[in-house]
Amino acid sequence: MIPKMLDRPCDVICLFDVDGTLTKPRNCITATTKNFLENLQQKVHVGLVGGSDLAKIAEQMGGMEEAMRFDYCFSENGLVAFKNGQLIHEESLQKHFGEEVLQDFINYALAYLSKIRLPLKRGTFIEFRKGMLNVCPVGRSCSQAERDAFVEYDKEHKIRQTMIDDFRAKFSDLGLVFSIGGQISIDVFPKGWDKTYCLRHLEKDGFKIIHFFGDKTMPGGNDHEIFEDARTVGHTVTSPEDTVKQVSQLFG
Repeated sequence: MIPKMLDRPCDVICLFDVDGTLTKPRNCITATTKNFLENLQQKVHVGLVGGSDLAKIAEQMGGMEEAMRFDYCFSENGLVAFKNGQLIHEESLQKHFGEEVLQDFINYALAYLSKIRLPLKRGTFIEFRKGMLNVCPVGRSCSQAERDAFVEYDKEHKIRQTMIDDFRAKFSDLGLVFSIGGQISIDVFPKGWDKTYCLRHLEKDGFKIIHFFGDKTMPGGNDHEIFEDARTVGHTVTSPEDTVKQVSQLFG
């Protein structure tokens, strides 16, 4: 474990989105950024929060042991929550909605995706997670080059935003939120199950100042709700390097 200074403020924490904030999209954290976080954790508490499952967050942080080094690790927006490496909370989409409602949405989404013509399609179009469904028009098994190509195509043709508009109209009675997640997909989850979900754990532990750093803070982005929440001090970043720069300006 990283040595923790005994004189750290007990009510201050820096909470970081992972993908695009601490790492380049779907890449592993660099040694420079990792060392920076380790040094930061000797000054203030540090937490990670991502929409991805724990395995993906751990992969990007350099392994499960590395992800568990920090004071908090919130995967799936905090529905799976770890404190000091110990599981403290777990909730599931399946328990919340039931199989019939889930299949209604999955079947509709698959039918919608089957009608989209893209420059390319690969595999894994819907990923089932504990706290959300991740819907990906191009398919999550695409290569990095194919991912980058879709990003540019989506900027021009608004594939994901159009899909979100359709889903919102079709499933307006379910209390679902649809947000653009990462580079190639959208996240689907119950209202309140965005990244603000993790704040309940931090409030319970007495944190009064919660600095949140994320790259998708615009309306529709999966960092927007927590960025705007009255309980956080929100910071928009553009890259891991920008994250380091902004945090350094705050804490030296």
